[in-house]
Amino acid sequence: MNWIKEIITKYTKDPHFRKKFVIMALGVFFMGFFLSFLINVSLGTDPCTFMNVTISERLHILFGTWQLALNVVLMILVVLFARNQIGPGTVANMVCIGYIADFFRWVWSKTIPDYVFTQWPYRGIIFALALISFIVAASFYMNADMGVAPYDAIPIIISEKLLKKIPFKFIRMGFDGSVLLIGMIFGGKVEIATVLMVFLLGPTITAVGGFMNRHIFRFAA
Repeated sequence: MNWIKEIITKYTKDPHFRKKFVIMALGVFFMGFFLSFLINVSLGTDPCTFMNVTISERLHILFGTWQLALNVVLMILVVLFARNQIGPGTVANMVCIGYIADFFRWVWSKTIPDYVFTQWPYRGIIFALALISFIVAASFYMNADMGVAPYDAIPIIISEKLLKKIPFKFIRMGFDGSVLLIGMIFGGKVEIATVLMVFLLGPTITAVGGFMNRHIFRFAA
């Protein structure tokens, strides 16, 4: 298990480790937090969540439980073919986001009336705020450079090991499209948020990354 020690050493020796870890942890927490709103308003999520929510509902198990089980399977492939993509953020993402979303959905079921998530304009306001906040939180998580989720590592593996001559962006689009198709096969309906994330996530990650490099990481010792 020397590779585990190498990964630990790689991250803990980074002079920005503590700051990056805190940013990653905040990103993961708020991704789960705002995801709970997106799931409840039923106007769409990112492709991975869309598939996982659909399958978990079909299997009648917690979203977090299904997401963890799927990530464990995908993690095997990552360990075999892309260990360089593994970090603290990998584990935090695969274990925590789903259960954080489940927890807050339970909290909202006890504290917020159902009509807030089902009737307009409340539904639209919550959707817009949660979507923007989720994308920003995801940008913090990704720009912390603490490893990627197993889901995000799979298209990297496909690009590096199987389809080397095809631009990565097309591989990622095809992968996300396949995931959407699986969700639709299990009875899911693609909503507007899923489409918006395709166009908004990339530019937001880039913008937030630039801000963090200028105003956050430069202060780390």
